[in-house]
Amino acid sequence: MTKINHSSEHRPRCRNSFKDTIVQQIGNNILFILVMVIGMHAGFAQDFQGKATYESKTQVNMDFGNRQIPEDRKKEIMERMKKANEKTFELSFNAMESIYEEVEKLEQPGNSGPRRMRFGAMGSTGGDLYKNIKEEKYLIKNELFGKIFLIDDTLERLNWQLGSDTKQIGNYTAYKATAVKTVKRPNMQALFRGRRRDNDNADNKEKENNEPEFIEKEVVVEAWYTPEVPINHGPSEYWGLPGLILAVSDDVTTIICSKITLNPTDKIEIKAPKKGKKVTQAEYDEISREKMIEMRENFRNNRSGGGGRGGARF
Repeated sequence: MTKINHSSEHRPRCRNSFKDTIVQQIGNNILFILVMVIGMHAGFAQDFQGKATYESKTQVNMDFGNRQIPEDRKKEIMERMKKANEKTFELSFNAMESIYEEVEKLEQPGNSGPRRMRFGAMGSTGGDLYKNIKEEKYLIKNELFGKIFLIDDTLERLNWQLGSDTKQIGNYTAYKATAVKTVKRPNMQALFRGRRRDNDNADNKEKENNEPEFIEKEVVVEAWYTPEVPINHGPSEYWGLPGLILAVSDDVTTIICSKITLNPTDKIEIKAPKKGKKVTQAEYDEISREKMIEMRENFRNNRSGGGGRGGARF
């Protein structure tokens, strides 16, 4: 019968050998995990892609000013404006790039609404919006009074505050985040308000003529994102959260995701827009402001009997 030697001179060697073996195994496991994570990340960055469909609604507050319009006609105009601002968009994305495009809807016969005015990223994007979050840049192909512009500028980095609130959006658990954002929107009241009569108060005339073509203000943006789709993209100009943004709203616009398709069989090709005169966002805003002034003057001249249809020219 073999006896186990319990002498003290052998015990330290056994303990050290056992400890060395455990350390080596732990080290090998950590290395294996790191290799797996790095490999998965590389595969994700290269291959992950998808599409998300969003429904967008924007409130319209129309000031008819001193124009004599029957109430039923006002109601009809407001209803058409409402429908014109209910849109469907599709966001195509991979790990680093995305493009946000409007899904065109067929108009009902005899129900053509007012022509939509497009003012780029000043409140809503009027053309295809390409974002590259690695380079932190965006491109917008936008049409303004018949001329195509390509806005090329740096993505705005919002200071998102991550909250603990959650809610279910479709099959995904979404988390709340908020941020303060400065927005710039066309002053539609200044544009469409009719010219005052000659006997109107001079102070009121001067005040009207000095009304800004665009209104700039700070608004609170509320977003809901899901880490279950681990990308930093979102609808419209929004990005930068630890997961796909499923819903976002400011003071007038609400955007909600209605469908997500991940890693479809057919590879998604994201192409940055190239057509149009290249300008910065500031340059485009200034062009828009000048055209707003021209449009307002044409509108007021026509209202006072100046004749002609009016319009903006480049």
